[in-house]
Amino acid sequence: MAKQCNLKVFYTLGSETENGLFDSGFNRTIKWDIDLLDGYQYEFLENTAKQPGTHHYSGIKNPQIIQKINTFNADALLVYGWAYHSHLKVLRYFKVKVPVWFRGDSHLLDAKPLWKNLARKVLLTWVYSHVDKVFYVGKANKAYYKEFGLKEEQLVLAPHAIDNERFSVDRKEEVNLLRKSLALNDDDILILFAGKFERKKNPELLLQAFLNLRIDNAHLFFVGNGELEEKLKAEKAHRYAQDDHYTTVHFMDFQNQSYMPVVYQACDLFCLPSQGPNETWGLAVNEAMAAGKAILVSDKVGCATDLIEPKKTGDIFQSANHSDFISKLSALVSNKTQLKQMGLQSKGKIKDWNFEQQINQILSVLHAI
Repeated sequence: MAKQCNLKVFYTLGSETENGLFDSGFNRTIKWDIDLLDGYQYEFLENTAKQPGTHHYSGIKNPQIIQKINTFNADALLVYGWAYHSHLKVLRYFKVKVPVWFRGDSHLLDAKPLWKNLARKVLLTWVYSHVDKVFYVGKANKAYYKEFGLKEEQLVLAPHAIDNERFSVDRKEEVNLLRKSLALNDDDILILFAGKFERKKNPELLLQAFLNLRIDNAHLFFVGNGELEEKLKAEKAHRYAQDDHYTTVHFMDFQNQSYMPVVYQACDLFCLPSQGPNETWGLAVNEAMAAGKAILVSDKVGCATDLIEPKKTGDIFQSANHSDFISKLSALVSNKTQLKQMGLQSKGKIKDWNFEQQINQILSVLHAI
């Protein structure tokens, strides 16, 4: 994008650090092992919040943000997310002054009490009245913006995307080593859950379903860390004490970006059984599809209606219906050949959900100013 316009990114969370930043979801400090800062102008703004972080409204406060943006003298301003002190301040200040664009991935899939819906309606209609254009990520996200007052002509699809090429490059030798370390045979099926072990992603449901199904040639692989890690491992240990069949559940700590393509390529089925709230998209699904894998997700996952074609790229289950989950999981892992065919269709499907499409949509709106 920076090759086609004068682009500058202002990072609001705080200063860049050599040792990374603490991620509360993974419960560990994360420092990405791929370069995210090359090829464009950027600036890390001072964050004076008493408790810096993206988990609460007051976690991002940048006293100089208005001055810095004004100095850049932009023709348009794209803000990611509104629920932080500085971001909302920017939306309010620059309304009418320059075209204000917005990007977020919220949806309406999570049920809320009537009073919360009414309060949210009032608040978000006001928030988005400060926005000229929205680059929405998919169908559920578009419906969300329409609910809060955005018109069709204000909405532009800029699909949620990851680096498809990096996840699709063949890592066969490393994949074979990983599967061997898990004691998998060639015809064994590996079910993968990768991400934060947190309640909204519902890894407990997957573990319980897998342990109860007792599928002879299937293994379950949890990759990541988080608040539920000890509980998941304790449940595995409890079952193993009763029956050594449960050695087919494996755990691996958080893996950085350079190795994650190997993890995805090693599996046969990727599962994201989220129950919400706020599983806004699930970019891990994009990553698994780029690696050529079949997908099983709940209907609370934001990308479900866009990316998952039942019986083609995988399946979707009803989040509150555990028997539906078990039935669909069982059907998928009963046929490895079917999983391979779904994986091929996943890889074809995700090709159109790429950075190029996203960038072209943003540039087209910029050039129309």
